[in-house]
Amino acid sequence: MTRGSTLPAHRLPPLSGYLAIPAQTRTSPAPVLDGFNTAPADEAHRTLLACLRSLRWAHRIADHRPYPTLDALLAASDEAAYDLSPGDLAEALATESLPGLPEDAYGAAHMALNAAHAAYEARFGHAFVICLDGVPRQESLDYVLEGIRSRLTNDPEDERVVAAEELRRLARQRLAQLA
Repeated sequence: MTRGSTLPAHRLPPLSGYLAIPAQTRTSPAPVLDGFNTAPADEAHRTLLACLRSLRWAHRIADHRPYPTLDALLAASDEAAYDLSPGDLAEALATESLPGLPEDAYGAAHMALNAAHAAYEARFGHAFVICLDGVPRQESLDYVLEGIRSRLTNDPEDERVVAAEELRRLARQRLAQLA
């Protein structure tokens, strides 16, 4: 289920080392993006691959630089993620891992999560991915366990769609954190 290319022609520099952009300036031109917009292509690719390990996704975003705002960059990231092929998705999933448990999580929680993840990997052949953006830290363990258990009932094609959406959300969150 891919959509045609609708990315705007934009350009961006490296994001690493920049401060967060206040919400009120997210739609105005962002000088913070200057580094990313003007970075050499290989540097931009490395920065992007830290957000999502898909070569096609990273090249597509880097090739459409410059981006006038963070919102434009995030929209381009979303669009490129929607167009991931099954091979691109497999490439990105191959390097993902489970979200870490809170340090104070009890041993039984680790066992439950490891068992659920092993069952998930056996069923679908890749790591379980879930975006915890907006989930309170104290609720993250329950959220991950509930998510993995409920998604174990998906058929492989439905789960591929869900995993792709979670990767899109993760890439968006990671890009925003780098900005």
